[in-house]
Amino acid sequence: MTESRGLVLIVEDERHISDVQRLYLAREGFGVHVEADGAAGLAAARRMHPVAIVLDIGLPGMDGIAFCRALRDAGDWTPVLLVTARGEEADRILGLELGADDYLTKPFSPRELVARVKTVLRRAAGPPGAPPGSTGRLSVDPVSRTVRRDGEPVELTATEFNLLSHLLRHTGQVFTREQLLAQVWGYPGYRDTRMVDVFVSQVRAKLGDASPIRTVRGVGYSATAPGP
Repeated sequence: MTESRGLVLIVEDERHISDVQRLYLAREGFGVHVEADGAAGLAAARRMHPVAIVLDIGLPGMDGIAFCRALRDAGDWTPVLLVTARGEEADRILGLELGADDYLTKPFSPRELVARVKTVLRRAAGPPGAPPGSTGRLSVDPVSRTVRRDGEPVELTATEFNLLSHLLRHTGQVFTREQLLAQVWGYPGYRDTRMVDVFVSQVRAKLGDASPIRTVRGVGYSATAPGP
């Protein structure tokens, strides 16, 4: 018997979609629980502590945006994969800004869904190699995956932490958005580079003037050690 990879919570109100998601995830060794509305999904997340959440934005009652906000406001940083309709770009960006880790746009292959779930779980486990213990006003602990600014804790999602760590491990090196998508997200050849800008903006907003991330115009991003 294959050992379970952990429980994935699917919050999706379209039964034919959630049935396919459940089937493919179960084939890969995940336990799966499905809820059809946001409030029930949020209660299940708090009760079951899944390893990842596949979250539709267009839910009845509490939608995916409100779900994600409530989850993060409660200090729950379980990886969240948003599922959005093609015309929901503004909601998709807002979801990322609220702490979602990734997204898929309908229609999508169930095999891609499984691959994305595996990828967000790998990112949550952390990249190989330890980032600097401290740099300027920042202290980065690779074991507990925590960040402190001037001694005060800063809450980062798994993806935000990995992005910051990757840049700090290569201080001074300039990365294109495509390189960051390949090396941090694990998506070589992925074309939606706007996701990188959203996460960089989020890290900068949380770190304030202690942020070491610099924009290299026309190229991408790099990190420099901030001043004292």
